[in-house]
Amino acid sequence: MTDTSDLNTAAPLDDIDLATLLAPVARRWRQMIAAGFLGGVLGYGGSFLMTPVYAGITTFLPPQQQQSSASAALASLGALGALAGGAAGVRSPAEQFVSLMQSNNAVDRIIGKFKLKEAYKLKFQDATRRKLAKSTSITVGKKDGIIAVEVFDPSPQRAADLANQYVVELQRMTGELALSEAQQRRVFFERQMQQAKTHLAVAQTDLQASGFTAGALNAEPRAAADAYARLRAQMAAEQIRLATLRSSLSDTAPQIVQQTATVDALAAQIAKLEKSDGAASASTPDYITKYREYKYQETLFELMARQYEVARVDESREGALVQVIDRAAPAEHREFPRRSRVALASAFAGGFLFALFTILRARARPRPLAGVSAA
Repeated sequence: MTDTSDLNTAAPLDDIDLATLLAPVARRWRQMIAAGFLGGVLGYGGSFLMTPVYAGITTFLPPQQQQSSASAALASLGALGALAGGAAGVRSPAEQFVSLMQSNNAVDRIIGKFKLKEAYKLKFQDATRRKLAKSTSITVGKKDGIIAVEVFDPSPQRAADLANQYVVELQRMTGELALSEAQQRRVFFERQMQQAKTHLAVAQTDLQASGFTAGALNAEPRAAADAYARLRAQMAAEQIRLATLRSSLSDTAPQIVQQTATVDALAAQIAKLEKSDGAASASTPDYITKYREYKYQETLFELMARQYEVARVDESREGALVQVIDRAAPAEHREFPRRSRVALASAFAGGFLFALFTILRARARPRPLAGVSAA
């Protein structure tokens, strides 16, 4: 006689419950266990054919920036100090470090050093970058802020060397780039100081050529010239700030309008001072104009030099930017494949596929007509 034990399971899914659906699997539980065991054996054997992958892990601590002395130093600069401080503030050094390590600057040097094109058997640089990016994980600890660089590679030695090289490239770039708040202030004031020094030398030469001797310079009343120099220095600071705002805002923005009004007011005060001595300058050698320019450049140079020295001191207090906690060493155990995990996953897959096949096979059988017995 034909086996009709599964025919009653051919009802529509809406008309049966879970127990009825799994009834064919329950009657063949031994075969399902055997299928799972066979799948585990095949998975365990297949794991020997997989390429082993090892992990190299390096951890390091991002810098802890000094902000208190920087704020005190910039307070004396007014608008110029606010400009330098706002441009230099680094809110998240850890995220910035991760971006630097993932940049083409660092990745291309790593690819060239370890000849990864040949190792990965790829022709193009972009494909090699993507392959290395997939093999690399860079994470930042949420609580402690420690950065971990993890690289996966078939060679345990190369995996460790790649992880360590990421830190080496980061140290190189932090030496070349101004990343910390103090570094950026130092670079900003160094550039401004060099420009002021050049302009001061030109102003001194022009002043001496106009007939001003050292004795005349010392005898000249300096009150008016010093006030004029301070006003010019303040206007220079406000003009730099206005140029910076215009690089990111439109001309109709309230900040631009307010800053433009400040610059215009300072320009009007300077023009008033210059006009008061216009008659004298027209009939005599232009001593006053050249002396004022000299005093302005001298004041500006002293201002930049003083803040440059403060930034250098703050930079030296920050110490080493990258502090390595653990250097990567060749792994003793493979990261993938884990044979026990592969065997368990294969066993589960084998049992699941057998159960699915059994249910579908039972559902595919036609139901017998009512009142008709199987032959």
